[in-house]
Amino acid sequence: MAYQTPDKDSGSDPKSPTRLYNPYKDLEVPIRNLYQLPTSPEYLFVEEARRKRRSWGENLTFYTGCGYLAGAVGGAASGLVEGVKSFESGDTTKLRVNRVLNSSGHAGRAWGNRLGVIGLLYAGIESGIVAARDTDDVWNSVAAGLGTGALYRAARGVRSAAVAGAVGGVVVGVAVTAKQALKRYVPI
Repeated sequence: MAYQTPDKDSGSDPKSPTRLYNPYKDLEVPIRNLYQLPTSPEYLFVEEARRKRRSWGENLTFYTGCGYLAGAVGGAASGLVEGVKSFESGDTTKLRVNRVLNSSGHAGRAWGNRLGVIGLLYAGIESGIVAARDTDDVWNSVAAGLGTGALYRAARGVRSAAVAGAVGGVVVGVAVTAKQALKRYVPI
């Protein structure tokens, strides 16, 4: 045993020294030195350290994942409201919960897929434009938003694609401008 408590019945002296077991006693290395992690980012190649933005694969994953997550949460909230509105007076609690879960799951899945595809298109177009222009500025993002909107609605006709492209360009332009204003005027 590592630690023995004195028995009152055995007549042993309670002031006798006892020894606790320390498994790290023979290690001469302080425990803090084992976990000294670097605070700056580490790169394998110099080219990775020079670039100031994410790669196309990282952008693709980030925008698709964020789009799907936002769409799934928004769609689930919309489905929740829709499920609550469809309650009937004679429904049991089990039936009401079933309606809410079914409508939330259906709407969340649909909206998640839509926004995930929009994120996928945006990331691909933006990475293509950055590679073609060899510069990274606001106009790449606006052009990617315009192209994403147009491509997403292309199957509904030219007019719908043009309107969706204009909406996509304006939305991305407003988002990029808001991000720059936030970085400039709000100290974080």
